Amino acid sequence: MRYAETGYNLEIDLTRGSIERVETDPKWVELYLGGLGTNAKILWDRVPPEMEPFSPDNLLIFSAGLLCGTPAPGANRTIVSTFSPQTGLMAFSMMGGFFAPELKYAGYDKVIFRGKSPDLVYLWINDDKIEIRDASHLKGKGALEASEIIKKELNEPKSHVAAIGLAGENKVSFASIEQGRSSASRLGIGAVMGDKGLKAIAVRGTGDINIARPEEFIELCNDVLKYIQFRNENPIKGVPAIFGSLGFQEMAVHNEAWHVSAFAWGNARHRRKGFWTEEVEKEWTGVSDKVQVRLISCHNCPMKCGATMKVPGIHPFMMKCYSKLTYTMAAMSDLDFGFKIAGLAQEYGVDGYTTPQVMAFAVELYEAGILTDEDMPGFPSTTEEQHFWLLDKIVRREGIGDVLADGVYWAARKIGKGAEAYDHNTIKKHEQMPIKLGTLNPIYFLMYSTGEKINITQIEGQVPQAPFPKREDREEFVKDWIQVPDEKFKEYFLNWEPGSPAPYYPSPELVYELVDWQETMHYIDDALGLCSGLSSFPMKPPYHIHNLPQIVSAATGLDIDRAELWKIARRNRNLIRAVNVGRGMRRKDETVPEDHWRKRFPEYEAKLLDEYYEYKGWNSEGIPTKESLQELALGYVSEDFIERGILTDDEGSPSKKAPAKKKKK
Repeated sequence: MRYAETGYNLEIDLTRGSIERVETDPKWVELYLGGLGTNAKILWDRVPPEMEPFSPDNLLIFSAGLLCGTPAPGANRTIVSTFSPQTGLMAFSMMGGFFAPELKYAGYDKVIFRGKSPDLVYLWINDDKIEIRDASHLKGKGALEASEIIKKELNEPKSHVAAIGLAGENKVSFASIEQGRSSASRLGIGAVMGDKGLKAIAVRGTGDINIARPEEFIELCNDVLKYIQFRNENPIKGVPAIFGSLGFQEMAVHNEAWHVSAFAWGNARHRRKGFWTEEVEKEWTGVSDKVQVRLISCHNCPMKCGATMKVPGIHPFMMKCYSKLTYTMAAMSDLDFGFKIAGLAQEYGVDGYTTPQVMAFAVELYEAGILTDEDMPGFPSTTEEQHFWLLDKIVRREGIGDVLADGVYWAARKIGKGAEAYDHNTIKKHEQMPIKLGTLNPIYFLMYSTGEKINITQIEGQVPQAPFPKREDREEFVKDWIQVPDEKFKEYFLNWEPGSPAPYYPSPELVYELVDWQETMHYIDDALGLCSGLSSFPMKPPYHIHNLPQIVSAATGLDIDRAELWKIARRNRNLIRAVNVGRGMRRKDETVPEDHWRKRFPEYEAKLLDEYYEYKGWNSEGIPTKESLQELALGYVSEDFIERGILTDDEGSPSKKAPAKKKKK
């Protein structure tokens, strides 16, 4: 009997129109757990490094995390993986809601798509009845509208649908996959879905999941729920509201002041200090309360991080987290505009972080005279109208929108005429959150530059972002900080003084150990399907390195202790890096735009990379060494790297041999 997992994947060949139910290897749970870890293993095994994202042989994987469908609070994440049309590297994006548990109840851990359908289709999973259905009547429909049509067509109101909008159909490089209460939006996975001719996936499951030790598991889950209740009643003092509580409570609380003053506006250029006043707060609170219908949760979660929104003239949509402000800040506008365009953008199916940056980039180029009326005939004169105009052109790939639809990095190089100078917020060719800080933050530098997720919000967490002013406040904070993997982290925080000589953290050891801890928690969550809002992102979460081993062991029946769980996370992290190294990623790509911080320290940054690479078991190019790969049971990776000349057989350093050979399947 298989525990926690179903033990079966669905393999869909859209070219042939074939459907296969495939039993999986039970050993993979011990090695990679599930979710992101097993996705990476499948992509490593089956997609050669020279394969293009829009190749029929590229895979698109929808995976339920290992604990999805169990009573574990917040275990509801679908991990969607493929190769990004923006970066060429492995793309993975997580969405909450109900899709992953429903997939498990239908009897499957993953749905793996290959090939391309000659006509637009959608997949219908109804327990063991699987159909590839015609979707020609859904062509051009919005993602949310299409989902509603499918549910009515199937006469299954309890089904859950993940769909693309017009942006995905037109292969916009930052197209998202929308799924009612959540979306998988980063790195253009919706474009790959559109390229395959797949409009949507609908799923309805009525089965159950086996738990190895159910009584123990339920007791552990109840402990998590008790802690959640305690934290809700006792938020952390001295930090912004979003960090004081669990989940991503930006819809439940009016916390805009922190964002609009700390983050950058326009094309990630401008700080608007002094913008937030009592008048603005009153106005924005009124706007939010007027269009926010009710707070909502994802599957099996006590938090209410999202909200259903009803904006006049816009299809009802779901809003959560920081994306409610990304459009507002990009257009230098207000929250009323932000809600209107965010709702439309969600229907089109585009990423709520990248899209505003692309539009602000275009406006800045127009203001600088690099783009002209000849390039943008009919371009409106007002800021808000400009952004609506640009959004429409981008998702339809019309005129200048066809250039912008590939993202800032590629658009800047295609436009030329100095446009490259305005590309200052992309890392590895992917737009980042508009975070502009004064002086280099070493922790964020390492997370930004080396993170395989290429997305800071999916890496950070666990520790305060700035030192507490008074030592007594820091002492109060560490009193019940049981989540730390080692007591030395408490000392680090206690000795972190405000106004310390820049950079804030003089010891590289402190920096890379904190980064490693934060990353590790995220990689555990992404294998288990846990919402990071209850685990890796907030400070003092209910899930942490001390109770997760027991929870995983009780669910699966495996004997996984803390050290082993940490090792699995490292294995998954290194496997994903290996996938990207195989596709050409090296140290030269691990950079942060020059103007991301006002004060930079090149020698210190180079030292950080050197020591972080060494700590991770990577060579000077950021490539995992033969020794470290073998220690993580990734010997098959080192063998492949040696065969292709990426590593030498002796010391694991970069080889001068070339060219790369095609990887064996």
